[in-house]
Amino acid sequence: MAARPSALAQVASSPNDHQPTALNTQSLQRWRTRTQIGFFLLFLLAPALNLLRFDLYETQLWFLGMRWSLGIGDFMAGKIDAAQVGTAILLRGILPGVAFVTAFMVVAYRWGRLYCGWLCPHFSVVELLNGILHRACGKLSLWDASPTPRAGVTPQKRYWPLFFLSCVLMGFLWAITLLTYMLPPDVIWGNLVQLSLTGNQARFIGIGTLVFTLEFTLARHLFCRFGCAVGYFQSVAWMANPRGMVVAFERNRAKDCKSCDMPRGSACDNACPMRLNPRNIKRMMFSCVQCGQCLSACDTSQTSQQRKPTLEWKVGLEAMRETLHQRQQEREEKR
Repeated sequence: MAARPSALAQVASSPNDHQPTALNTQSLQRWRTRTQIGFFLLFLLAPALNLLRFDLYETQLWFLGMRWSLGIGDFMAGKIDAAQVGTAILLRGILPGVAFVTAFMVVAYRWGRLYCGWLCPHFSVVELLNGILHRACGKLSLWDASPTPRAGVTPQKRYWPLFFLSCVLMGFLWAITLLTYMLPPDVIWGNLVQLSLTGNQARFIGIGTLVFTLEFTLARHLFCRFGCAVGYFQSVAWMANPRGMVVAFERNRAKDCKSCDMPRGSACDNACPMRLNPRNIKRMMFSCVQCGQCLSACDTSQTSQQRKPTLEWKVGLEAMRETLHQRQQEREEKR
């Protein structure tokens, strides 16, 4: 029996083979939620499991439960010669690093900021806090000029304390977790529980908590759009590929968007956690994280009106045709 394709593969397939439905876009979001939760837990537990951390006490990198050494210490101690340490640096440092970066950028070149939308722990927190803030005031950011209407959500002031408390707790958790990537996790958590943190540990956690709390409270998606180097380089790679996966808009059905999600406005615009307009041309979607929220919202809205969605993912030749069509239409509009 043939293996069942993943939700992402189903929705990103050619329109000749598949048209998104409310069922599989909901499945897509459930699958994305699972990957976000799983990677967030991995982010928290990786230091404790020695999956990835650099111990400043030992000046030792731990990777996948093993001490990962470049042999520099042995070379300084005279245990190995220059050729051996050079080989170790090449095989255990340079080549793995190049391979990882290359693989990461290849994925970004093909599918865009997939890491951001599907795995990034920071973006998971962004979406969580956006949801709580929206319940408090109807906005996804404190800087939004007007509320973002969503079905079934009525702003209630009682969520304000929960929002600010969540920002502080996430900032605190982020600061501690980052410290455990540099110092032994058992020492940090043990000192924290026993209230015996050293001065430097307490200062790091205190300052880190303050910085991350302010970022989670005031910035969030703004950092993702304008401050994250990892996201920026993914976007650059994606923009360089005319066949990279895009959210395609069926422009000949633009009139259907006028009655979309009424009276709350465009469902896709309201759903985007990066505050983008998903129906826009690719170069205006530089910060798109390929989370698929716009597809799910469009699907739900249009299906409720007995219509097919106007948005879908396209990749490969279909994406290139969409990009060329966008450019042609843009030139015609300027005439």
